[in-house]
Amino acid sequence: MKPPKEGYRVAVVGASSLLGKELVAVLGEGKFPVSRLITLDTDEEEPELPIIDLSGAAATAVEESEVRASELDFVFLAARPRQCPAFLSSWQEQPGPTPCRIIDLAGGGLGDAPSRVSIPFLDRRFPAGGVVSTPVGVYVSAHPAVIVISGLLLRLAARFPVKSAVAQVFVSASESGSRGIEELQKQTVNLLSFQKIPRQVFGAQLAFNLLSRLGRTGTGEMATLEARLRRELHDYLGERVHRPALRLFQVPVFYSVGVSLYVETAEPIAPEAAAAALAGERVRVRRSAQDPPTPVEVTGSSDIQVDSIASDSVHLTGLWLWALADNFHLAATNALELAASLGERPKA
Repeated sequence: MKPPKEGYRVAVVGASSLLGKELVAVLGEGKFPVSRLITLDTDEEEPELPIIDLSGAAATAVEESEVRASELDFVFLAARPRQCPAFLSSWQEQPGPTPCRIIDLAGGGLGDAPSRVSIPFLDRRFPAGGVVSTPVGVYVSAHPAVIVISGLLLRLAARFPVKSAVAQVFVSASESGSRGIEELQKQTVNLLSFQKIPRQVFGAQLAFNLLSRLGRTGTGEMATLEARLRRELHDYLGERVHRPALRLFQVPVFYSVGVSLYVETAEPIAPEAAAAALAGERVRVRRSAQDPPTPVEVTGSSDIQVDSIASDSVHLTGLWLWALADNFHLAATNALELAASLGERPKA
C-alpha cells in the first residue's frame, strides 16, 4: 500500500488522551505523509478535538457515524475504547479485506482479531519478532517498557548467551492518563500545605513515595498494565531470548518509563563489551564519566538512554542496566514507524 500522492487518510481514536495528543503532535511534524487526520474520542471526560486536514485544505466537520473503514488507510488506537466507535465496528463487520490497517498503541486489542506485536527498529535486525500464522487484523505497537526491555535483551543476546534476566519497570503517573497527572500534582501541593490528599487514582499517597501496588481504593491499572507487558514480551520475544521476570513499581514522576534490568550471561563479560553490544539505533549508552540520564532529560526524545553498565559485585556473570525513555514520544514514534513499514508492503 504505497501512500497516495497527497498522503494517507488517518484516524486517531482517543486523540485527547495523553498518548493521543502526543501521537497527533508527532503526526503534525510531517514525517509521516497524511492528507487527512480525523480525531475521535472514547473518554467522555475529555473534549473532542476537531478534524485536521494536514494538506492545507479547510477542515470539514464529519460525524463519527459517517466515517467508514473503507475511507481510511490507518486507524491508531491511542486509548482502549469503552465503546467501540461506529467506524471501528464497521471495520470489524467488513465481509472482505479492507485496505485500512489498525495500529493499537493502548494494548486493548479489537475483539478477537488476530494481532502482531511490532517494534520496527528491532524487526529490521531481528525479523522473527511477533510473527503469527493467521492473517493479521490488528498491529500492536509495543508498550515503551516492552520496547526498552526487548531492545536491550535482544542486542545483548545477539553477542552473548543470556541465562536469565529480571526487569523492574518504574511506571510514571502519566500511565494513568490525565487523571493520574492531576492527582499526583494535587497530592504534592496538598502535602506541602498540610491538606488532605486525594487518593482516587492511586489509592494511596504517591507524592514523595513509591508504591509496589496501588491502594485498595485506587482506580489505576497497574495489574492490567503488568499483564499487558507480560503478554507483549511473550508474543514479541518468543524463544529468541530468555524472557525476564517482571515487576512494576508506581513512582512519583509525571512522565517517562524507567527499567532496571539485571542480566546473567553464560560467561563473565566486561561492561564495556556489553555497552558496545547495546549501542546503535535508538539506544544511547552513557559512559561512567557522564551524568546519569533522568526522566526530565529524555522528554521529547524517541531514544532509549542507558546509564553506564555495572557488573554485579557478587555474581561474576551479572550485569546491571538502567534505562529511561519518554513513554509517550517513544510510543508515538514506534507506531508511526510501524505504519510506514506497513505502507511499504502488501496487506498480510
